[in-house]
Amino acid sequence: MTSRRARRGAATLVLCLVLVATLSATGCSVFQGSVQRSAAADGPGQGDGPERRRGPSMVMFLGDSYTVGDRGLDPEATFASATARLLGWQVVAAGRAGAGFVNKSAGAAYLGLFEGQLGWRPAPDLLIVSGGHNDWRVPAPQVAAAAHLVLDRAKRRWPGTHIVLMGPLWGSGEPTPGAVAVRNALKHLAGQLAVPFVDPIGERWITGTRKARTGNAFRFIKRDGTHPTPAGHRYMATRLVSDLQRLGLDRPVRKD
Repeated sequence: MTSRRARRGAATLVLCLVLVATLSATGCSVFQGSVQRSAAADGPGQGDGPERRRGPSMVMFLGDSYTVGDRGLDPEATFASATARLLGWQVVAAGRAGAGFVNKSAGAAYLGLFEGQLGWRPAPDLLIVSGGHNDWRVPAPQVAAAAHLVLDRAKRRWPGTHIVLMGPLWGSGEPTPGAVAVRNALKHLAGQLAVPFVDPIGERWITGTRKARTGNAFRFIKRDGTHPTPAGHRYMATRLVSDLQRLGLDRPVRKD
């Protein structure tokens, strides 16, 4: 009896080894299915809602030296990049120092800069157009008309992208009458187009003057009286973050 049991056990073992070898040769395994199911359950996009698995928002800025940096300040140190770091965005900061909606820098105003630097890219979740500072000598209606062209072009190019228009940034709490007129015209345009408007002048992001050592300008504005220090850019980023949170656009998702 013992000999027969031993022979039957040996035969069973041989049969199992043959089956395992056959399944392995054909790419099948009794273990493979459980491993694949476990990997699939733990893989990207499985078992989680779309918001949790979605990557960071892609946001683009179009602006002037406040946005892309003035002499001695890299784009990575501007308020645009600082805002992206605070909110965990992927960001592209475009534009040129000295440019405006009308005012040209190296032969280009905002519409040309949009086409050359941004318009050919895949649609972002949010576009923030920040400008008007360099247009303060231009009649405000002309600035608003040029801004309308930029916003219209962006809307046509990227129908699902959220757009925010940001009025002139100023280096003191005493903007020129021309800058205030441009701000008013851009704010009115934003209302007409149902585009959210961020108003650094109206919200008094910068107060006092660097020269008089009053308000926060002495801490946040360079000696030129115009451009923010690195600390000033970080401060402006916190103000923009607050406005975007109020607008519900701090975690933008492009509309389908």
